[in-house]
Amino acid sequence: MNAIVALCHFCELHGPRTLFCTEVLHSPLPQGASSGDISGQNEQAEEEEGGIQMSSRIRSHSPAEGASADSSSPGPKKSDMCEASGCRSLAGGHPGYVSHDKETSIKYVSHQHPNHPQLFSIVRQACVRSLSCEVCPGREGPIFFGDEQHGFVFSHTFFIKDSLARGFQRWYSIITIMMDRIYLINSWPFLLGKIRGIIDELQGKALKVFEAEQYGCPQRAQRMNTAFTPFLHQRNGNAARSLTSLTNDENLWACLHTSFAWLLKACGSRLTEKLLEGAPTEDTLVQMEKLADLKEESEGWDGSEEEEKPSSQPDVVEGQELSKCSAETSLMPDCNSWNVAHRRLSVFRSLRHMRQVLGASAFRMLAWHVLMGNQVIWKARDTDLVQSAFDVLRTMLPVGCVRIIPYSDQYEEAYRCNFLGLSPHVQIPSHILASEFAVLVEVRAATRSSLYPTLFEDEQSLNKYEFVVTSGSPVAADRVGPTILNKIEAALTNQNLSVDVVDQCLVCLKEEWMNKVKVLFKFTKVDSRPKEDTQKLLSILGAAEEDNVKLLKFWMTGLSKTYKSHLMSTVRSPTSSESRN
Repeated sequence: MNAIVALCHFCELHGPRTLFCTEVLHSPLPQGASSGDISGQNEQAEEEEGGIQMSSRIRSHSPAEGASADSSSPGPKKSDMCEASGCRSLAGGHPGYVSHDKETSIKYVSHQHPNHPQLFSIVRQACVRSLSCEVCPGREGPIFFGDEQHGFVFSHTFFIKDSLARGFQRWYSIITIMMDRIYLINSWPFLLGKIRGIIDELQGKALKVFEAEQYGCPQRAQRMNTAFTPFLHQRNGNAARSLTSLTNDENLWACLHTSFAWLLKACGSRLTEKLLEGAPTEDTLVQMEKLADLKEESEGWDGSEEEEKPSSQPDVVEGQELSKCSAETSLMPDCNSWNVAHRRLSVFRSLRHMRQVLGASAFRMLAWHVLMGNQVIWKARDTDLVQSAFDVLRTMLPVGCVRIIPYSDQYEEAYRCNFLGLSPHVQIPSHILASEFAVLVEVRAATRSSLYPTLFEDEQSLNKYEFVVTSGSPVAADRVGPTILNKIEAALTNQNLSVDVVDQCLVCLKEEWMNKVKVLFKFTKVDSRPKEDTQKLLSILGAAEEDNVKLLKFWMTGLSKTYKSHLMSTVRSPTSSESRN
C-alpha cells in the first residue's frame, strides 16, 4: 500500500511534531538508510506477525555521518527540538529501520521524518492538522480529512499518561496518509482496529509507569503545595520527556517500526483491485448475489439448532446442490469443480467430448432441452459421471438458470431442478417420460467393448457404458432449433478450435443472448409494450423463431436481482409519459 504511517506528538513548547514515520519504498533506499553496511554493528532479526515475514536490518552510522544526514534532511532545526528528546524519536546518528518484504521486494523504511521534501511537507501538514483543528469531540478518537493536493489522512488521536505533564497526560496521534481516498475510506475498519491495538499497548505501558511514579512521589499534592510558583519552573526541565521514558521501553521504536510495516503490508494485501472491462456480466452479478446470500446464511446459522434434513429432500440453490455435494464446490459456471489433482476416468471433459460420446443427433436433442429449460434427467450408478455431465452441460446456460440435484433416491419435480441425477432403480412417473418438457439419459452397461472412438488414451473406461437419450418430444434432424444451438454445434465441430477457445465462444454467445434477454425484459415487463411491438422487437433482435422466443423467456428467469430492481426503479414517471403522449 502506497502510504505513510506516522506517530505525532503535541509538544508544549514547539507545538505539533512528527516523532516517527514508516513509508513504503519501491525504489532504492533514501540517503539516510541506503549507504550499505558501514563500520558498526549490523543486526539481523526475523520478524513474523500475522503470517507476514520480513527481514529487519538496523544499520548504525558514525556520529559524523549521522550529523551530515541530519543537516541535509528537510526536518526541523536542532534549536526547535526539545533538549530531553520530547520532540525526537531517534538519536542524531541513528539511520533508522529497514524491513525487506521477501515476497514483493518492497522495503519499509522508518525514521523521524521523510527524506523527500515534498513528503516531509505533506506529513508535516497532516501532523499539524491532526493535533490542532481536525480532532474528534473529546480530543481522542479517529477522524478522516484531506484533499487531492496534500493527500487524505486517517488520524487517531490519544493521550499518554505523564506524571510531570500539564493535566498528567500528553497528546499524541497516529496518522495514515495516502493519495487514494476511496482505498483509505474502505480501509477504515481495518486501520481502526489495528491502530487501536497499538494505542492500547502504548497506553498500558505508560499507565504502569505513571502509577509507579505517583506511588513513589505524588505530583498532585506537590503541585497544590506550590500552586503560586510558575508552572514551567516547577517541572525541572522534564516537561519534554521522551515516549521511551514514558513507557519505560527502550525498544519502543523498533517495535513501532515492526507494527507500522506490518500495518502497511497487511492493509495493502487485504484489498485488491480488479480491472473490469465494461459493466459486470449477468453471471458475475448472480455470483455476487449467491455469495452474499451464503454469507448471510452462514452468519445467521446457529450450530446448536442443527437438524439433519431427510435425504429425500436435498437442499438446492440456483447453480448448486448443498446436501450431497462438497461444501467447497465452486459456484463458478465452469467445468473445473470436478477436475481435481487425481484425474478420474469415467467423466466428461468438455462439450466436444460429450458430443463425441453421445453422437451428434443425441447430443443435439440433449442440448436443445438444456437451452429450452426443460428438465434433464440422468440415470446412472456412477455419481462422478453424472456430476461431470451436469458440469459440462451447465456451461451452455447462464448461472441464474441452473438448478442442480446431482443425485437423488427419488424423482424431484421440475420446479425444484432442471438437472436431476437418479440412481437406476428410481421409478420416473409415466407422464414425465411422455412429456415434451423432459429428456432422459440412461447410462447402461455396454454390449460391445467399443461403442465410440475415444479422444483420450486414458478414457477407455467410458467404453463400458451405453448412453440412451429419449424424450417425449424428440428433436427432428431437420428442425432449425435456436440460433445459439447452431452456433455452439458449429464451434464444436470446428477441429481448428481448441477446447479453451470453444469455452470462450460459449461465454461470448451467452453474453450476446443475455443482452437480448435484457432488452426483451425491459420492453415487455417494465414498459408493458403491446404484443405487436414485441414481435417487431424480436424481429430486430433476430429471435422471431419459436425456439428462440422460448429460449429468451427461459433465460429471462436467470436475470440478476440487481438488474431487475434497477430497471423497476427507473420506470417512466407519469410526467414523462404525459409529455410523450
